[in-house]
Amino acid sequence: MKVLLVNGSPHQHGCTYTALEEIAGVLKAEGIKTEFFWLGTKPLAGCMGCGYCYANSKCVFDDCVNEFIEKAANADGFIFGSPVHYAGASGALTSFMDRIFYSGSSRGVFRHKPAAAICSARRGGTTATFDQLNKYFGISQMPIVTSQYWNMVHGNTPEEVMQDEEGLQTMRVLGRNMAWLLKCMEAGRQTGVPLPETEEKKCRTNFIR
Repeated sequence: MKVLLVNGSPHQHGCTYTALEEIAGVLKAEGIKTEFFWLGTKPLAGCMGCGYCYANSKCVFDDCVNEFIEKAANADGFIFGSPVHYAGASGALTSFMDRIFYSGSSRGVFRHKPAAAICSARRGGTTATFDQLNKYFGISQMPIVTSQYWNMVHGNTPEEVMQDEEGLQTMRVLGRNMAWLLKCMEAGRQTGVPLPETEEKKCRTNFIR
C-alpha cells in the first residue's frame, strides 16, 4: 500500500513539508509506503474546464498535473498539504487540485481512496483552508481521514513547527488513522467485500433551465 503526500508550498522543505514528514514517519512505521510530490515553483495554470481530459485521459497542459495523475492511479491514499495564503490554500495548490480532480474524475483514479488535508500557518486561516481542501474529497467519493483535532500545525519556520507539540501529535494520529483505514480496506478486499456500486449515469440538475 502506498500514500502520496503532496506538498503545495513553494518551499520544498518548509513548514508544510515538516508536517507531512511527521505523517510519513508514522506511515512508514505502519508498513505503508510513501512518496512526496512537490509542486515546485513554476507557474501552474488553472483549469479551463475545456473537457480535453475527458476525451484524452490527460490534461491539455502537459505539466506536473499529468505526472501526478499517473502516480495517483497506483496510489492507495493521499495527503494534501498547503500553507495558508490569505486564509486559503496556496494559489498553486488550488490550481493543481482543480485540475487533478477534474482530470482524475474522468479516469476514476480518486474514487473510494482515502484522503486527508493538512495546513500550516503562522497564526490564522487554517480552518478555512482545511475546509476548502476537504471539499475536493467530498465530491469525489473519497473517505476523509481525520485526527484528534483539525489537521493543522503552527509556526513561521520548520523549527517553530517542531515546537508545536499538539500539531505534530495531530499529524501522527492522522498517519495512524490513515494506515488503519488502508489496512481495513485491504482486509475487506481480501475477503471479497466489493466496492460500493456506482450508478452509470450521473444526474445533473440545473437550477436555471
